[in-house]
Amino acid sequence: MNMNGHIEHIGRVENVVGRSVFVKIISQSACGSCEARKACGLSESSEKIIEVETSSASEYAVGDEVMVSVRRRVGLIAVAIAYVAPLVVLVAVLAGAEAFGVSERKAALASLCGVAVYYLLLWLFRERISDRVNFIIHKI
Repeated sequence: MNMNGHIEHIGRVENVVGRSVFVKIISQSACGSCEARKACGLSESSEKIIEVETSSASEYAVGDEVMVSVRRRVGLIAVAIAYVAPLVVLVAVLAGAEAFGVSERKAALASLCGVAVYYLLLWLFRERISDRVNFIIHKI
């Protein structure tokens, strides 16, 4: 994160289609900067493709190195939606089922089903959610 309240990642343009620029970024765990990561084998990194809609998409070409950023607040909301809320659903359904005297096995199954329903709802409302996440892109 930089000082202006944005979360930033460096990436490469993979494709440009219409007003969309597809950028590949590599996310690394905290181990990514460790000197012993090659010998350790525990470091994690994964490639992600991010679609950034911009009116200046024609200015980008495949292979360009770019900086993709999002406001810190939006990033925190995304974390809450993806990780915190499902945990709350899981625990709430589990506790509710236990309170009604349901067996542990059925309570666990009900809580997993509750999380599945939560993710289904996220998928159904994905367009509405994505309208609120605005990535910013610029060349490096």
